Amino acid sequence: MSDTADPTSAGSLTLGTPIQYAPGVGARRAQLFAKLGVRTIADLIKHIPHRYEYHAGQTPILDLPIGQIATARGVVVNCRWAGGMGGGRGRGGGGRFTAQIRDDHGFLDLVWFNARYMRDKVHPGMTMIVTGKVALYNDQRQMANPKFVLMDEDDEAAADTDNVDPKQATLAPGDGGDGGDGGGGGGDKWSDERYRPIYPATEALPTGAIERIIEDLLPTALPQIDDHFDDAYRAERDLPTLADAYRMLHQPADEDEVKRARRRLAYDELLLLQLGFAMKRKHVQTELSAPPLRWSDAIDEHIRERFPFKLTKDQDTVVRELAADLQKPIPMNRLLQGDVGSGKTVVALYAMLMAVSSNTQAALMAPTELLAEQHFLSISRMLDGSTVRIALLTGSLSKPERTALLYKIERGEVDIVIGTQALISETVQFNDLAVVVVDEQHRFGVVQRAVIKSKAGDETRVPHTLVMTATPIPRTLSLTIFGDLDVSTIRHLPPGRQPIATRVVAPDKEEEVYGYIAERVRAGEQAYVVLPAIDESESGLKAVRSHAAELEKTWFAGLNVATVHGQLKRITRERIMQRFRDAKLDVLVATTVIEVGVDVPNASIMVVEHAERFGLAQLHQLRGRVGRGERKSLCVFIADPTTDDAAARMKAIARTTDGFKIAEADLEIRGMGELLGTRQSGLPPLKVADLTKHMELLALANRDAHTMIDADPKLTDASHDLLRKRLVKQYGEALGLADVA
Repeated sequence: MSDTADPTSAGSLTLGTPIQYAPGVGARRAQLFAKLGVRTIADLIKHIPHRYEYHAGQTPILDLPIGQIATARGVVVNCRWAGGMGGGRGRGGGGRFTAQIRDDHGFLDLVWFNARYMRDKVHPGMTMIVTGKVALYNDQRQMANPKFVLMDEDDEAAADTDNVDPKQATLAPGDGGDGGDGGGGGGDKWSDERYRPIYPATEALPTGAIERIIEDLLPTALPQIDDHFDDAYRAERDLPTLADAYRMLHQPADEDEVKRARRRLAYDELLLLQLGFAMKRKHVQTELSAPPLRWSDAIDEHIRERFPFKLTKDQDTVVRELAADLQKPIPMNRLLQGDVGSGKTVVALYAMLMAVSSNTQAALMAPTELLAEQHFLSISRMLDGSTVRIALLTGSLSKPERTALLYKIERGEVDIVIGTQALISETVQFNDLAVVVVDEQHRFGVVQRAVIKSKAGDETRVPHTLVMTATPIPRTLSLTIFGDLDVSTIRHLPPGRQPIATRVVAPDKEEEVYGYIAERVRAGEQAYVVLPAIDESESGLKAVRSHAAELEKTWFAGLNVATVHGQLKRITRERIMQRFRDAKLDVLVATTVIEVGVDVPNASIMVVEHAERFGLAQLHQLRGRVGRGERKSLCVFIADPTTDDAAARMKAIARTTDGFKIAEADLEIRGMGELLGTRQSGLPPLKVADLTKHMELLALANRDAHTMIDADPKLTDASHDLLRKRLVKQYGEALGLADVA
């Protein structure tokens, strides 16, 4: 069936046909569908329900079971609006709308609270289907705030009211736009027992309208869905066909069909992701090369002499893993994860110094200027007195400074370059780049990581890559975000790190908190105060500048208080941070620019205002700025959580200082969808797979993907043709598969 056929003919519709030509849509509704990401018939078939409601068959009013959810149908005999004290503004108004319907057996009272809009929606003589919990009030059956459907003269559903304002939701026949009829299929389906799909919808395009359009399309669309697995493959894994899966999602006979369908689509999602990673890994191992670096006991000893302390057992294990990788001509792709303050930077420096010992270059890319500056200063201190040439490249450099530095980097006159995203600009060229370290990997997309790799200057020769994160990654997440990487872990903190006492308090405890902190600061300790904003705004949040001024006048009067934030010039920020390190400042009031990389052993106290506004991983990172010296450390989160998620974050951060447990809690609270979002990982989010429920599927998909790629590295076999096309479409850009597949 060709997409060039007459799109107005139902028999000519294909999966690629623009949605406006589907029956019941038209140009006007096509615009509404576009807001939901639906532009073609295929998009609509993939627009799957986010939940289901069981609709029992309609029950005569006199037989409606008290205390249970039921469905009834009747004619409206009277209705009334009783306005409230709110003046009747907007949807609410504080009043209530009452109506009564009757059938051949009796009367049912209905009431909707704060629903002024119902006055214009429901009138005597209309036929309604209502679903809700049945109660007995004044010896009369009643439903409060029931969901309802208004029926038109032909006994078809003319409007439904699932999760939308009915004032906005009416989509009666003839309202479908150009050439659309807007109606549903034949027959009174509302009388049947069934699982009704509830779709992601909008006020102007409610779930009922979407359901009716999909119902009309399925007979034409389902036969066109080709499966990328054969019968034997599906049977071995107990998977339905792709067409059956979509039918079961849109028109399930029971809950088991929904589960089977979602399992099939979740498996497909996970397999495509694992295939992308496996294909990329195989490509790196077989078709790319990296410079094998020199290593010997003498080199090892020489590098370790630069470190101010003896490596921990975990650090030593990871160093040996890195050294083994770096001696090979196969590009290293390794993720180094460790809790806040576990000593990842020293391990990364070991890898970079192996590059220097082989007369090649190394680069370290950090997500912020402040973190890049901190790395530069700490590494410079460790390399003080050595012949290693180190430079800092950020966007704050003047044009002459930048030009001069780029010249030195290209000529090989700089051994280690530390910088921000400025490192991946087109103007930066290395002489012989052998090792790349990417800090806080979750801040960078996959594409950015690929660009810094390309700086080696040869299509088939790439640098060894080490990516680091201080936010430990649950194994489920590492397989899905970092599936192309080997994983090394530093679990234990270096000796001497002090445990951090954590307190979560309400805003009304602020005076008590600052009074206690002022005592400790006057006794010689230093403190951080963290706020979410630099300047005050209409949001009412406390801000760095104004809060610092207030603290200087009150609790911290006579103490040295300074502010640091992202709007400061680099030289100013460096000067303030150095004064804080030298204990010339008592209190540093800051935004989250101090979240990572700041190491001041004497700073033993932190207060985070509006803590409910921050993510769990971010709160843990902030807390990690204290506890780095010999003093007992304290972190106080002042919070007023107003949502369940915010309350859960506060409970989790108070419960443990273990970053690995924090990561698991973060996954549980936020879910895979958000953690796998494009913003953080550069990958399209998973739409069906839920790794809190689909761990076994992930393991199966991981095994299947590696088996498939080992046998057919680029999926060029004819049997894999469709699977390969779908892989490239889904992950080609995000995973850089254009040069791989």
